[in-house]
Amino acid sequence: MAVPESISSLDPANWSELRQQGHKMLDDMFDYLENVSERPVWQPIPEAARLPFSERLPAQGSSLDSVHQVFMEGILPYAVGNAHPGFMGWVHGGGTPVGMLAEMLAAGLNANLGGRNQIPVEVERQIVRWMAELFGFPEGTSGLFVTGTSAANLIGVLIARRRAFGVEVRDDGTQTSNNVVAYTSAAAHGCIEQAMDIAGLGRKHLRKIPILADGTMNLAVLQQSIAADRAAGLQPFLVVGTAGSVDIGAIDDLDAIAALARREQLHFHVDGAFGAMAMLSPVQSKKLKGIELADTIAMDFHKWLQVPYDAGFLLARDGELHLSTFDDEQKTYLARDTRGIAAGSPWPCDLGPDLSRSFRALKTWFTIKVYGAAKLAQVIDHSCELARYLEQRINADPTLEMMAPVNLNIVCFRLRCPEDVSNAVADAINRELLIAIQESGAAAPSSTKVNGHLVIRAALFNHRSTTADMDKLLAAIARLSPGILAAHTL
Repeated sequence: MAVPESISSLDPANWSELRQQGHKMLDDMFDYLENVSERPVWQPIPEAARLPFSERLPAQGSSLDSVHQVFMEGILPYAVGNAHPGFMGWVHGGGTPVGMLAEMLAAGLNANLGGRNQIPVEVERQIVRWMAELFGFPEGTSGLFVTGTSAANLIGVLIARRRAFGVEVRDDGTQTSNNVVAYTSAAAHGCIEQAMDIAGLGRKHLRKIPILADGTMNLAVLQQSIAADRAAGLQPFLVVGTAGSVDIGAIDDLDAIAALARREQLHFHVDGAFGAMAMLSPVQSKKLKGIELADTIAMDFHKWLQVPYDAGFLLARDGELHLSTFDDEQKTYLARDTRGIAAGSPWPCDLGPDLSRSFRALKTWFTIKVYGAAKLAQVIDHSCELARYLEQRINADPTLEMMAPVNLNIVCFRLRCPEDVSNAVADAINRELLIAIQESGAAAPSSTKVNGHLVIRAALFNHRSTTADMDKLLAAIARLSPGILAAHTL
């Protein structure tokens, strides 16, 4: 019996109606981005707004316009707010209209970037070549788009493991790595430790080297630690430098680490989640001297480059080593050919764990092509200038104090408390102030710990931010802090 083909299709019965609704949805997002500064940065979510998201699995569908209305009223107003120029929390880029449109094109094309003979793969390869050019990497460099730097750092650790222990480690696993050790800064992101765990190397095999007053890794202690481990019969294999620490934006002495890695025959990986993109700026790139000597670099285009989430990336100097870390010769379903759709080997899926991969490269490609490297460098420089402006305003305000040097675009400070107030109470006051600022909708900084003190942390990544947004943050502090201080000190 013939099956009516129209029943199985998810395409609309009326394309004109879909087109009209689609244009409305697109216009709504343009309106949102154009007027985002008029909204609260973030606002508390009322319980009534959460209730619709506890409903049971719907058996029947709803009209597109009704579902879109739920999005506009129940989802859009309660996002974290990183598109807003007053968002200063964590390390989130603001996205762009160009990136949004490119993401729409990628979704419409619905290409699987695992591989095969298709131009979308060439787009990803072009970005690999662009990054190799930017970082001064040689011919034969490889690269891969991933979800974010956490995944890219994991791949960097796996490449280092393969380099140190040969391809046999892929079969023998952790039994070959009981005595291995890796090194990174005590201020490194937690995903480095997580990568050691996931890679089967064990978190206790990661040495967290103390930091200096400026937040960078203490290289004298690093050298001593390596020597002590070798004397104990252990096998150092990896050192991870940080280009822009997540707390204060500190950049390790990458040049010195590179030289040490060469002497000690260690794999040199750089976690450049946001800081690596400073290479675009003739001014800021000087702070990254030595990154061009890394064996692998992890970075995120969805941070300083403003590409919509998500767009992480791993760059590897030795493309053959990278390939041998993941490639599997036992291909059946994924067999390759010299012609047809199965041509074009090696494929991106041979360079990482994912076979199904979205077209992340397209929104990155559009961002770089439309804005150009010079304009993106201006965005980076501007955010660093805003950080200096905010630092100057804080230094001029007797009620506030800076808590860490400004290295790039992260400003750590706190409200001064009376001298007779304990550190625990001062932390509680600043935590309460931070939350009050967020709930006010005026700005959205985050917090971290610096030298044992809770501090307010303004991470300036949004290309829409101006000095007026820094002023709004400080005005909110001036308005909210007296009442919070009084409540904790009376």
